[in-house]
Amino acid sequence: MDKFQIVFDKIKELIVQELNVKPELVTLEAGLASDFGADSLDALELFNQIESEFLITIDDESATKLKIVKDLVEYVKNKVNDHYFE
Repeated sequence: MDKFQIVFDKIKELIVQELNVKPELVTLEAGLASDFGADSLDALELFNQIESEFLITIDDESATKLKIVKDLVEYVKNKVNDHYFE
């Protein structure tokens, strides 16, 4: 399994937990606010969980640009340490 898929699977799991979304609704093109109804507090909670899981930091400027699941997966995949995948 490639890094993108591993990151997507984990982020999908976190979205399901944090935002109370059915797993089948979490697609790469789904919008955090537009499709899942996430407000800024929901997004902050989700980003905190992602930071804890992947041991990364999502800076405020980047956070405002992460609108759809694919953006989030790409961002995390590029930031996460390779040790996560071992």
